[in-house]
Amino acid sequence: MLNPAVVGDRPVRLLFQDEARFGRMVRIRRCWSPCPLRPTVDNGYERQFVYVYGAVSPLQGELDWMICREMNTVRMNEFLLQVSQAHPEEFMIMIVDGASSHRSKELLVPDNLRLIPLPGYSPELNPQEHVWDELREKEFPNRVFADLDSVVAQLQEGLPRLAANPKALRSLSAWPWIISLNLKAN
Repeated sequence: MLNPAVVGDRPVRLLFQDEARFGRMVRIRRCWSPCPLRPTVDNGYERQFVYVYGAVSPLQGELDWMICREMNTVRMNEFLLQVSQAHPEEFMIMIVDGASSHRSKELLVPDNLRLIPLPGYSPELNPQEHVWDELREKEFPNRVFADLDSVVAQLQEGLPRLAANPKALRSLSAWPWIISLNLKAN
């Protein structure tokens, strides 16, 4: 139950949250090369991954993110706390998918944050999915990484670059139905 005192007259921030897996397996993408040459791309089959928790704020064009080596309830708790502390003056509504860590009894949701689940099997309703696509397209096309630390290093370069561009984030995530929402808590 929502306590009106917790909300008070804080501004409301809408976030869409999701996790993504990034690893050493290459994603082959189209690319250009001068005629008559054909581009060559190395291929890697190593199944090693790191995870990124992300939450996009479409109206503000902001991205909160956290890189970790595993995806579970403990890491989700850390991410929720990180987001809560990043926006302490706001009341946040975070839209999440049906991942088991989002429904766990051990999940600790900060007072200034509420989780709202998306309908099952509906990733097309989550603009954070488009943020992941943009990150993969711009930072990871046709790349083979020697080790997992190289993947993390690329994420640590690419995520801040993406987060520093509010206009691009709004373009990816501020869909008409999101913009038209009335976000008043009281």
